[in-house]
Amino acid sequence: MTLIHIATNVLITFAIIITGGGMAEVKRGAIKSRFNYEIIIIDDGCPEGTRDVAEQLEKIYRSDKILLRPREKKLGTGTAYIHGMKHATGNYIIIMDADLSHHPKFIPEFIRKQKEGNFDIVSGTHYKGNGGVYGWDLKRRIISRGANFITQILLRPGASDLTGSFRLYKKEVLQKLIEKCVSKGYVFQMEMIVRARQLNYTIGEVPISFVDRVYGESKLGGNKIVSFLKGLLTLFATK
Repeated sequence: MTLIHIATNVLITFAIIITGGGMAEVKRGAIKSRFNYEIIIIDDGCPEGTRDVAEQLEKIYRSDKILLRPREKKLGTGTAYIHGMKHATGNYIIIMDADLSHHPKFIPEFIRKQKEGNFDIVSGTHYKGNGGVYGWDLKRRIISRGANFITQILLRPGASDLTGSFRLYKKEVLQKLIEKCVSKGYVFQMEMIVRARQLNYTIGEVPISFVDRVYGESKLGGNKIVSFLKGLLTLFATK
């Protein structure tokens, strides 16, 4: 788990929490976006060598730019976000996967969208505009489309893509949502949007291209599908 903090000035700062490998690409994206930045890396025993890469980057770009803040073991997405926020000075938090399934080139678009409407949340979507998914077989595309359709019918969330984790939050909004959410896994991201709607937070969307994992292996087994369905029914009952 990694956290990158991008500062535009003293008053407005952005932090990016990312999971997995590919941090060098994210850093290049931060540089190209022309924002000042600091990178806070929270590694929780990632088998893909996140900590080793972080230590190398720390030596190259100085410890005032890259700070390694590891955890002893994997404790869940929500607690990782909380741990990351403790070390971030930003007013805004961007969450993304660093295995390059979420490309850092979209970061400036998220920031522009937030400024455009002063949104509490900006969510990446591959179901609107020129957004899309690459690298999935037909079976996974059908499952994804079907899951999203059912989700829209049951939850009416006010956002076109609930399961993605590429999002920008106002820091205080993210803190409030984490306090409200109890789900784990894929359902955690869905619950974040459902609770945001309940709390009347505003949501903007940016079309993104989702590319199946460049680093590591992506799995969608029966257990995850069952977990998704159980979580969906729970959210429907409590929305």
